[in-house]
Amino acid sequence: MAKRPVFFKEKGVVKRTDIEFEWFAGFAVSQKQKSIKALHDAIRQKFSDANPLEISTKGAVALGNKLSAFNLMLHGYYLENVFQSSKVFADSDDPHLEWLKLHPKEAKREAGKLHDEGHRLLAFRYDGTEYPLEPKTAFYDHIYYMAVRDTLSKEDLDELTQFNYFTDIEFSPQRSINTQARSVVLIKLIWDKYGELPAFPAEEFISFHKQVINSASYI
Repeated sequence: MAKRPVFFKEKGVVKRTDIEFEWFAGFAVSQKQKSIKALHDAIRQKFSDANPLEISTKGAVALGNKLSAFNLMLHGYYLENVFQSSKVFADSDDPHLEWLKLHPKEAKREAGKLHDEGHRLLAFRYDGTEYPLEPKTAFYDHIYYMAVRDTLSKEDLDELTQFNYFTDIEFSPQRSINTQARSVVLIKLIWDKYGELPAFPAEEFISFHKQVINSASYI
């Protein structure tokens, strides 16, 4: 058995609950998809109205694949590369822009090496804007939002409204804080509020983020 968080919106804020389900060990995509199915079946048992969507390259639904950070593009680069290359560490005043041209998994691996070596993360810097480390996940959620605006069609976004619970099978809160599943719920909140995905400057986005993302909003 395993536990994974599921994210959804309720009363205008992002909510999370942890779901226990049968885990299928192994690295094959087929094993991951068995685990995803078991997780989604458990979500449906808990929430009678649930129509869950896996947000990763492991999911069986094309839209969930499109929404993976390894597939979304922002200004011509994979979102994962943008995120990793925007990190500013204590040993350097500059982000690692050379990581933009790597394979997304390699960019993540290079950043991971610095973290493992004890290099302290100071901030994120992207497109001339510096983002603080607080509120947590704000930078990741903002570039994810911008990448969705760049990458997805209106038809994709209309399809997204059919789903209401979101998972990311690889995400473990014990290992990281950012997840595509939470970011998608934030996008749904903005879509419901405005009927579109407007351009959101960093300062305005962070203000909105503080209103709807709350670490205490877990049930």
